[in-house]
Amino acid sequence: MDKVLSFHQGRLPLLISMPHAGLKLTPAVDEGLVDAARSLPDTDWHIPRLYDFAWELGASVVAAEYSRFVIDLNRPEDDQPLYVGATTGLYPATLFDGEPLFKEGKAPSAAERASYLERIWRPYHDTLREELLRLRDQFGYALLWDAHSIRSQIPHLFEGKLPDFNLGTFNGASCDARLAEQLQGVCAEAVDFSHVLNGRFKGGYITRHYGQPCDGIHAVQLELAQSTYMQECEPFAYCEQLAHQTQGVLRKLLETMLAWKPAA
Repeated sequence: MDKVLSFHQGRLPLLISMPHAGLKLTPAVDEGLVDAARSLPDTDWHIPRLYDFAWELGASVVAAEYSRFVIDLNRPEDDQPLYVGATTGLYPATLFDGEPLFKEGKAPSAAERASYLERIWRPYHDTLREELLRLRDQFGYALLWDAHSIRSQIPHLFEGKLPDFNLGTFNGASCDARLAEQLQGVCAEAVDFSHVLNGRFKGGYITRHYGQPCDGIHAVQLELAQSTYMQECEPFAYCEQLAHQTQGVLRKLLETMLAWKPAA
């Protein structure tokens, strides 16, 4: 059977989701991509490596195997837009810079895309839902950290340079306000980095859909500027010295999340 995701079950009430870390392509997508897309530039590069301490912390981890160029796991299945202005959909048609993703007439067919929804999107979301419910049943609450990264400058999507750490809680709807405040405090202490809460990236479908504090599930998205840990242009190399410092902040964020408890 085709492997569409990797999953590790942890021992504490935290699930880390990595929906845009995948690099695999289907034959139809591989055949149709324009030359500028062949290096998969819009990938959340090296996210599993950057979070390689998560297993030690006791977190559960689910990561996509397929590229977002096949199907975007952080979009709703009805493909309703999540952001005002330029964005990409469930089946991306453009690169982040606005250029076409596929050669003319070479985009996957509707039938192929329907199969991606069933074979790739649904298993990922089934895994998310089932693990969050398992954690909530075991601990009384569940925590979801949706781990992303993006180039720090993409004029087509946002003006200027993105802050280093972009926390999103869907304007406070996806997690307890005290938890968000504590996470902001961690970022504020990391004086070598900039941060924002609910700026350009407020949380995508995963954060918005699964983050239901009234039901005991608290979700936070982190959109991390790739300039904090890697080379932002080809060959998209991981920079160990940069990444080490960034990992220290990530670890503190997740430790803070794990130390937090909902009010009785």
